[in-house]
Amino acid sequence: MPYTVLVTGASSGFGALTARALADAGHTVHAGIRQTTGRNAPAVADARAYAAQHGVDLRPLELDVSSQESVDAAVAEAGRIDVVVHNAGHMVLGPTESFTPEQIAEIYDTNVVSTQRVNRAVLPQMRERRDGLLVWVGSSSTYGGTPPYLGPYFGAKAAMDHLAKSYAVELSRFGIDTALVVPGSFTSGTNHFAHAMHPSDTATAEAYDALYGGLMDDVGKALTALAPADADVQDVARAIVRIVGTPKGERPFRTTIDPADDGSQRVSDVADTVRAEFYARIGMPDLLTPRV
Repeated sequence: MPYTVLVTGASSGFGALTARALADAGHTVHAGIRQTTGRNAPAVADARAYAAQHGVDLRPLELDVSSQESVDAAVAEAGRIDVVVHNAGHMVLGPTESFTPEQIAEIYDTNVVSTQRVNRAVLPQMRERRDGLLVWVGSSSTYGGTPPYLGPYFGAKAAMDHLAKSYAVELSRFGIDTALVVPGSFTSGTNHFAHAMHPSDTATAEAYDALYGGLMDDVGKALTALAPADADVQDVARAIVRIVGTPKGERPFRTTIDPADDGSQRVSDVADTVRAEFYARIGMPDLLTPRV
């Protein structure tokens, strides 16, 4: 069944790949991209060229998830939305202490608060229809290994994971489904590291470099070494396509795509089992699946 899908952060990386894969699968896809007439104009042109070449319904849409006004305007332009893919995110690189509080707030805004802006714009129509799907693109760092110098990003992604779990049960009686997609560390095929935020407090960062000089390069090399040669970033997009195409009530709650195997799936399996057992103990197991 074809759906109308909104993908946030669709200028590159997981977002661009997912938008194209969903369009290839026959869905109408609104690819949310900020600064469509500015720095991301090439991404808009690429999306339109892809749509024309492949004969798919892929529509670049001006969407800045840091602005409620932009979000509201994008949702109004898109009209009916059946599926939201919460993909927009921002990576950081550097010792945690050297990021200012304002930078931490910005990272949380992009990775967490932005989803609230989008939800508040989209959920009223989904609740009215008693149908819809929210797909949250998280990070294996929430339950798996957490290498140094990525702390603010990891904290934000963990917060988003918990927000998604709360939304899942609160939306279930409205017939709105929730799915978490958890990518591991893909060191190629995305722009996460290239576009990462660096600390503003350079003096503190330099103090860490005196003892940890070259640490980030070492972490990058170690992560690359852990990933198998056939690791394919497209697997994340393929997983989202499968989830969207699965009937409501049968979709997996969490799907992990972690070629480096940082332990995330083992821990999250336990955490999600404990969550299910808890809802059974309080007599509310129906909240774990959307009402069909």
